[in-house]
Amino acid sequence: MRGDLVRKLIARCLTTGLAVLAFLVVALTGATGWGLALAVAALAAAGYERRVRPDAGIVAETVLLAAGILVGHARRLDDGFDPVLALTALVLLGLVLLVGPLRDAGNLEIRAANLPVRVWTPLVAARLDGILLGLLAVVAVAAAFALPAVVALAVVLVVAAGCGAVGLDLARRRFRPSGGGGPVTRALRAHQPEFLLYFSAPPGSEYQVTMWLPYLERLGRPFLVLLREPEFLPTIAAATSAPVVYCPTLKAMDEALVPSLRVAFYVNHGAKNSHCIRFTQLTHVQLHHGDSDKAPSANPVSAIFDKIFVAGPAAIERYARAGVEIPAEKFVVVGRPQVEAIEVRREARPLTAPTVLYTPTWTGHHADANYCSLPVAEPLLRRLLDRGATVILRAHPYTGQNPASARQLARLTELLAADRTRTGRQHLWGAAASRELSLTDCVNRSDALVSDVSGVISDYLYSGKPYAVTDLGVDGDEFLTRFPLARSGYVLRRDMANLDEVLTGLLDTDPLAAARWDTRRRYLGDFPADAYADGFLDAARRELEPGWTPPAPRKPAPLSPHA
Repeated sequence: MRGDLVRKLIARCLTTGLAVLAFLVVALTGATGWGLALAVAALAAAGYERRVRPDAGIVAETVLLAAGILVGHARRLDDGFDPVLALTALVLLGLVLLVGPLRDAGNLEIRAANLPVRVWTPLVAARLDGILLGLLAVVAVAAAFALPAVVALAVVLVVAAGCGAVGLDLARRRFRPSGGGGPVTRALRAHQPEFLLYFSAPPGSEYQVTMWLPYLERLGRPFLVLLREPEFLPTIAAATSAPVVYCPTLKAMDEALVPSLRVAFYVNHGAKNSHCIRFTQLTHVQLHHGDSDKAPSANPVSAIFDKIFVAGPAAIERYARAGVEIPAEKFVVVGRPQVEAIEVRREARPLTAPTVLYTPTWTGHHADANYCSLPVAEPLLRRLLDRGATVILRAHPYTGQNPASARQLARLTELLAADRTRTGRQHLWGAAASRELSLTDCVNRSDALVSDVSGVISDYLYSGKPYAVTDLGVDGDEFLTRFPLARSGYVLRRDMANLDEVLTGLLDTDPLAAARWDTRRRYLGDFPADAYADGFLDAARRELEPGWTPPAPRKPAPLSPHA
């Protein structure tokens, strides 16, 4: 989070500072060319700020830049009063003041992808800020080359005409709405979705949706994804063929939730979930986006849902252990379908030249939920390298939000890069470990795991391979009580005093091999490996069609190291 704040502060300072400097240079000095160059730099800074702060208010800076560019253009032409340039200034400054309200009005409109409908007005309105910055850059270039004022006026009028068309269409939508709903509503009614996946989260969280999309598609029923933040629309639309709808307001949700819908699935406990829970005609099902012993996995807010799909009995125990009272009939054990492609290793054996997956988590929102081991990870990696291990370093997607974590991660990647150059071992990190490979790929390539308290451990448990858990001392003697999944792993203390002992158990003797299989049942359910995802698919079908009965279950394969 602090990394985001730093980027936003830098962007704000650059935009404001360059805009003021450009205006002063143009207005108070004779260096008009330098002033126009600074104006273009300020426009680039404003474009960057719009990327890191989509809701940034930069009207004052834009007005200042427009005024400076127009003064520079007048100086370059040096023709005295030019009525064409005056008209250009009038229209341009009017656009600067109107773009913000038009963008805000467009942001209140429903948008969709993967539907046979094109709603161009909200899309154009959302890009008006960028269009305006580009327009100012064109006028600045025209001023720099002393082009006739009519050139700038023509470009400005073209953009003004487009803005006028956007404004008229938005006004028509607002004051004369279609009786049967807009084009998105009509397309959804024709699609007849039976369920929706509802999503609201901070930037960078789209993985919470994409992990569930393949299994929702396997249900073979029409559905839609309903988003509450616009930045997720292109990414999630590219990950599925199902309609993806962005609903900025409750009114837009009223349009999108067509009568054919029966069930709403959720993947987190976002505050905006309550906006959808109010639709009482739906059955509301919480799926979560991972299973771990972290406190958020036993969030009391879960009680608002009609059903809570959990990976195994351990998740139900977790709520009870946290003092969260939820009726037993709300819980449905469905397994963790995302692990079905993980290869299972049933026989424990010493590891020579092992591949070790290291997955540090992020620092969290609060100090008491900070399980990030990056500050103490360097001795761990050095000892793994001394043992001849190949390391896959897969950091949490939010790691870069904390500058200290980002620096620590960079130090670890330097260490791995140096060792790869020296020994030729094919360590993986960065995009190679987090984007080019899925978590399942990383698990299958590895022989053992070192992880902080996170959902990665539950997924890795399915493989039957050994894992170590870092204890950063936040919970002291209560660590194994609060995080019982660590009992089947090798607990690495914060001071690394037991590092050699842990690595011997993890990579050589593995005395906890048998215990992991019982833990696996408790955390991931008791489903046959060749149809593991059916636990979720059958449960979801029962919610969609209460009278539906699954085929007779197959007897699960025995889960023991001797199977």
